[in-house]
Amino acid sequence: MEENNKKTIICSVLFLDIVEYSKKNVLGQISLKEGFNAFLLTAINTVPTDDRIILDTGDGAVISFLGDVGDALKVALSMRTSLLDQGLRMDPPLLVRMGINLGPVRLVRDINGLPNIVGDGINVAQRVMGFADPGQILVSRSYFEAVSRLSKNYAALFHYQGSRTDKHVREHDVYAIGYADDIALPSIAAAQAGLWEKIQFHVAHTYQTLTRKLATWELLAVTAYRHASPQQRITYMGILAVTLGFVLAMLIMFVASIAQPPSPNATVVAQQVSPPASAVAATNATAHKKNVQPKKPKTENKSLARTRSLEETTAINSGAPATITLSVAPWGEVYLNGRMQGISPPLAELQVVPGKHEVEIRNTAFPAYKKIFLFKPGSALKIRHKFGD
Repeated sequence: MEENNKKTIICSVLFLDIVEYSKKNVLGQISLKEGFNAFLLTAINTVPTDDRIILDTGDGAVISFLGDVGDALKVALSMRTSLLDQGLRMDPPLLVRMGINLGPVRLVRDINGLPNIVGDGINVAQRVMGFADPGQILVSRSYFEAVSRLSKNYAALFHYQGSRTDKHVREHDVYAIGYADDIALPSIAAAQAGLWEKIQFHVAHTYQTLTRKLATWELLAVTAYRHASPQQRITYMGILAVTLGFVLAMLIMFVASIAQPPSPNATVVAQQVSPPASAVAATNATAHKKNVQPKKPKTENKSLARTRSLEETTAINSGAPATITLSVAPWGEVYLNGRMQGISPPLAELQVVPGKHEVEIRNTAFPAYKKIFLFKPGSALKIRHKFGD
């Protein structure tokens, strides 16, 4: 790093900020900073010392990565995993927002003669971090375009969040990372190997996401109750009792509707639909004497009409779903009738009801692919699209 001293270079910068750090008392700040430092040291232990410069900002840290551009992403994902698994259960809970940028920085020496960094690369990383929600990782367009070229699995991690304007009226295109930890990379690759692996991955990811959200809600509820006044606690308990009572009532009504026996009126209607056999025989005999075809009773015609309508409706509703197989390169956001279904890859297959549907595939760097298809029951369609062709 000595030979790079006082030179301007391009590197990736990770900016981390502890949420509401300044609002905590001294003991709370010490607890948060100790937990933050422990998680950060664990996250960067695989990055060589000569490839990183760490600056303490008091309520967070700035890390410049002078080596592999993917190091910043790996450290951020590892950091978020520790925060979601352990940081949320701290007292007070440790929440961190993170931003990553790829830009120019200048290596200098601080007043103590230690390595330091300055430049626009750090400023933009701080701006991008400021747009993030607690627990979220956002990256700039420059970093996304660099890291997404390393592997299609890296590109599949990101979702475009739109353009943001900072306090200096400077616009930034930001991308969010859609998975919670660094094991997502091999998981995506495994999910593409087959249907069963893909199902396992999505079930595990959904379970982890739901578990973490429930843990967050639980912690927030306990914290709010702990700091509430006696009157507020009574209000909270009342709201909880009303909510549980409503859910219990809906459950009882649902079970009762399933267990309810058939209405006796159904038997009466069934008896009125078909006329007595003697009346039918008398009608046929009279028609035969007059050499006229016997007419079917109107009630029987209505019954047959009802039967045909029911059979037709059942045939329509029981149509097998159509299947869409996707092959998109390098990646694309898949929309069905204007609603996003996921990113391909890893998304490789969609099930749709028969009928007319609009399929659209978007990539931020190329024009979108859009087409309307008519799907028949049980049909299969393979869509291959490569952006840039």
